[in-house]
Amino acid sequence: MKKFGIALSLACASAFSGAAMAETVPVQLATLNHTNIMEGDAVQGVRFPTLYGQTGSVKGVDLHLLGIGETDDFVGLQFPLLLAGANHVNHSMTGVGFGLWNWNKGTATGANVGMVNVTNDVKGLNLGFVNYSTGNTGFDWSAVNIAKTSQAQLGFVNVTEEIKVVQIGLLNCAKNGFLPCFPLVNFAVK
Repeated sequence: MKKFGIALSLACASAFSGAAMAETVPVQLATLNHTNIMEGDAVQGVRFPTLYGQTGSVKGVDLHLLGIGETDDFVGLQFPLLLAGANHVNHSMTGVGFGLWNWNKGTATGANVGMVNVTNDVKGLNLGFVNYSTGNTGFDWSAVNIAKTSQAQLGFVNVTEEIKVVQIGLLNCAKNGFLPCFPLVNFAVK
Protein backbone atom coordinates (compact mmCIF):
# COMPACT_ATOMS: atom_id res chain seq x y z
CA MET A 1 0.00 0.00 0.00
CA LYS A 2 2.89 2.35 0.80
CA LYS A 3 4.40 1.78 -2.70
CA PHE A 4 1.01 2.49 -4.29
CA GLY A 5 0.78 5.79 -2.36
CA ILE A 6 4.30 6.81 -3.48
CA ALA A 7 3.51 5.90 -7.11
CA LEU A 8 0.23 7.87 -6.98
CA SER A 9 2.02 10.88 -5.47
CA LEU A 10 4.69 10.79 -8.19
CA ALA A 11 2.04 10.48 -10.92
CA CYS A 12 0.10 13.48 -9.54
CA ALA A 13 3.26 15.57 -9.22
CA SER A 14 4.22 14.68 -12.77
CA ALA A 15 0.77 15.62 -14.09
CA PHE A 16 0.74 18.98 -12.29
CA SER A 17 4.29 19.89 -13.35
CA GLY A 18 3.43 18.99 -16.96
CA ALA A 19 0.34 21.21 -16.82
CA ALA A 20 2.36 24.08 -15.37
CA MET A 21 4.92 23.81 -18.18
CA ALA A 22 2.31 23.53 -20.93
CA GLU A 23 2.74 26.16 -23.62
CA THR A 24 -0.95 26.37 -24.59
CA VAL A 25 -3.56 27.18 -21.97
CA PRO A 26 -7.37 27.58 -22.29
CA VAL A 27 -7.67 30.57 -19.91
CA GLN A 28 -5.15 33.14 -18.76
CA LEU A 29 -5.20 36.13 -16.43
CA ALA A 30 -2.35 38.41 -17.46
CA THR A 31 -1.04 41.14 -15.16
CA LEU A 32 1.96 43.43 -14.74
CA ASN A 33 5.61 42.31 -15.00
CA HIS A 34 4.83 39.45 -17.41
CA THR A 35 2.94 37.63 -14.65
CA ASN A 36 0.38 35.28 -16.16
CA ILE A 37 -1.88 33.14 -14.03
CA MET A 38 -2.04 29.92 -16.05
CA GLU A 39 1.41 30.36 -17.57
CA GLY A 40 1.87 29.69 -21.24
CA ASP A 41 3.07 31.35 -24.41
CA ALA A 42 -0.20 30.61 -26.20
CA VAL A 43 -3.83 30.95 -25.19
CA GLN A 44 -6.56 29.09 -27.04
CA GLY A 45 -9.71 30.28 -25.33
CA VAL A 46 -10.05 33.41 -23.18
CA ARG A 47 -7.41 35.82 -21.93
CA PHE A 48 -8.03 38.55 -19.33
CA PRO A 49 -5.25 41.18 -19.50
CA THR A 50 -5.33 43.42 -16.41
CA LEU A 51 -3.40 46.73 -16.47
CA TYR A 52 -0.77 45.23 -18.79
CA GLY A 53 -0.73 41.69 -20.07
CA GLN A 54 1.71 40.11 -22.51
CA THR A 55 1.39 36.71 -24.20
CA GLY A 56 2.95 35.20 -27.33
CA SER A 57 -0.26 34.28 -29.15
CA VAL A 58 -4.00 34.26 -28.51
CA LYS A 59 -6.69 32.39 -30.43
CA GLY A 60 -10.11 33.19 -29.05
CA VAL A 61 -11.29 36.14 -27.00
CA ASP A 62 -9.20 38.84 -25.33
CA LEU A 63 -11.31 40.54 -22.62
CA HIS A 64 -9.39 43.47 -21.15
CA LEU A 65 -10.36 44.30 -17.63
CA LEU A 66 -8.46 47.61 -17.83
CA GLY A 67 -5.25 48.57 -19.58
CA ILE A 68 -3.21 47.13 -22.46
CA GLY A 69 -3.22 43.61 -23.80
CA GLU A 70 -0.10 42.82 -25.87
CA THR A 71 0.39 39.76 -28.04
CA ASP A 72 2.60 38.81 -30.95
CA ASP A 73 -0.11 37.00 -32.93
CA PHE A 74 -3.87 37.24 -32.40
CA VAL A 75 -6.86 35.46 -33.96
CA GLY A 76 -10.36 36.26 -32.68
CA LEU A 77 -12.08 39.11 -30.84
CA GLN A 78 -10.39 41.76 -28.67
CA PHE A 79 -12.84 43.60 -26.43
CA PRO A 80 -12.31 45.84 -23.38
CA LEU A 81 -14.90 45.05 -20.73
CA LEU A 82 -14.81 48.57 -19.26
CA LEU A 83 -14.31 50.19 -22.70
CA ALA A 84 -11.00 51.53 -21.41
CA GLY A 85 -8.56 49.08 -22.93
CA ALA A 86 -5.96 49.05 -25.66
CA ASN A 87 -4.89 46.28 -28.03
CA HIS A 88 -1.23 45.92 -29.03
CA VAL A 89 -0.34 43.30 -31.67
CA ASN A 90 3.28 42.98 -32.77
CA HIS A 91 3.09 40.64 -35.79
CA SER A 92 -0.35 39.61 -37.07
CA MET A 93 -4.00 40.03 -36.15
CA THR A 94 -6.96 38.26 -37.75
CA GLY A 95 -10.38 39.20 -36.43
CA VAL A 96 -11.85 42.28 -34.79
CA GLY A 97 -10.16 44.59 -32.31
CA PHE A 98 -12.33 46.94 -30.24
CA GLY A 99 -10.60 49.41 -27.93
CA LEU A 100 -9.82 53.00 -27.19
CA TRP A 101 -6.53 52.37 -28.97
CA ASN A 102 -5.59 49.62 -31.43
CA TRP A 103 -1.89 49.35 -32.23
CA ASN A 104 -0.97 46.76 -34.88
CA LYS A 105 2.68 46.81 -35.96
CA GLY A 106 2.43 43.97 -38.48
CA THR A 107 -0.47 42.82 -40.62
CA ALA A 108 -4.14 42.91 -39.73
CA THR A 109 -6.95 41.10 -41.51
CA GLY A 110 -10.40 42.15 -40.32
CA ALA A 111 -11.37 45.31 -38.48
CA ASN A 112 -9.84 47.76 -36.01
CA VAL A 113 -12.58 49.70 -34.22
CA GLY A 114 -11.33 52.30 -31.77
CA MET A 115 -10.86 55.96 -31.05
CA VAL A 116 -7.29 55.74 -32.40
CA ASN A 117 -6.02 53.01 -34.74
CA VAL A 118 -2.28 52.93 -35.38
CA THR A 119 -1.56 50.22 -37.94
CA ASN A 120 0.81 49.02 -40.61
CA ASP A 121 -0.83 46.78 -43.23
CA VAL A 122 -4.59 46.27 -42.96
CA LYS A 123 -6.73 44.08 -45.19
CA GLY A 124 -10.12 45.25 -44.03
CA LEU A 125 -11.51 48.20 -42.09
CA ASN A 126 -10.07 50.86 -39.80
CA LEU A 127 -12.98 52.61 -38.07
CA GLY A 128 -12.27 55.30 -35.50
CA PHE A 129 -11.72 58.95 -34.75
CA VAL A 130 -8.10 58.89 -36.01
CA ASN A 131 -6.61 56.24 -38.30
CA TYR A 132 -2.85 56.34 -38.87
CA SER A 133 -1.12 53.70 -40.98
CA THR A 134 2.52 53.36 -42.00
CA GLY A 135 1.62 50.79 -44.66
CA ASN A 136 -1.29 49.76 -46.85
CA THR A 137 -4.92 49.86 -45.79
CA GLY A 138 -8.21 48.70 -47.23
CA PHE A 139 -10.93 51.10 -46.06
CA ASP A 140 -10.29 53.90 -43.56
CA TRP A 141 -13.29 55.65 -42.02
CA SER A 142 -12.75 58.32 -39.38
CA ALA A 143 -12.44 62.05 -38.84
CA VAL A 144 -8.74 61.96 -39.81
CA ASN A 145 -7.22 59.23 -42.02
CA ILE A 146 -3.49 59.12 -42.73
CA ALA A 147 -1.96 56.18 -44.63
CA LYS A 148 0.95 55.42 -46.90
CA THR A 149 -1.37 53.65 -49.35
CA SER A 150 -5.13 53.17 -49.10
CA GLN A 151 -7.89 51.64 -51.20
CA ALA A 152 -10.51 54.11 -49.95
CA GLN A 153 -10.78 56.80 -47.28
CA LEU A 154 -13.90 58.45 -45.84
CA GLY A 155 -13.46 61.27 -43.33
CA PHE A 156 -13.11 65.00 -42.78
CA VAL A 157 -9.37 64.92 -43.62
CA ASN A 158 -7.84 62.15 -45.77
CA VAL A 159 -4.12 61.99 -46.52
CA THR A 160 -2.20 59.29 -48.39
CA GLU A 161 0.76 59.00 -50.69
CA GLU A 162 -1.22 56.70 -52.98
CA ILE A 163 -4.97 56.30 -53.21
CA LYS A 164 -6.07 53.20 -55.09
CA VAL A 165 -9.76 54.08 -55.58
CA VAL A 166 -11.29 57.15 -53.88
CA GLN A 167 -11.13 59.65 -51.01
CA ILE A 168 -14.30 61.36 -49.80
CA GLY A 169 -14.10 64.20 -47.27
CA LEU A 170 -13.70 67.91 -46.66
CA LEU A 171 -10.01 67.77 -47.60
CA ASN A 172 -8.48 64.91 -49.61
CA CYS A 173 -4.75 64.75 -50.32
CA ALA A 174 -3.05 62.05 -52.42
CA LYS A 175 0.16 62.35 -54.42
CA ASN A 176 -1.40 60.33 -57.23
CA GLY A 177 -4.83 62.02 -57.06
CA PHE A 178 -6.29 63.96 -59.96
CA LEU A 179 -5.11 66.95 -57.89
CA PRO A 180 -2.68 66.65 -54.96
CA CYS A 181 -5.32 68.10 -52.60
CA PHE A 182 -8.97 68.62 -53.38
CA PRO A 183 -12.18 69.10 -51.35
CA LEU A 184 -15.08 66.62 -51.36
CA VAL A 185 -13.58 63.89 -53.58
CA ASN A 186 -10.23 62.78 -54.94
CA PHE A 187 -9.42 59.69 -56.97
CA ALA A 188 -6.41 57.95 -58.44
CA VAL A 189 -5.01 59.02 -61.79
CA LYS A 190 -2.80 56.49 -63.49
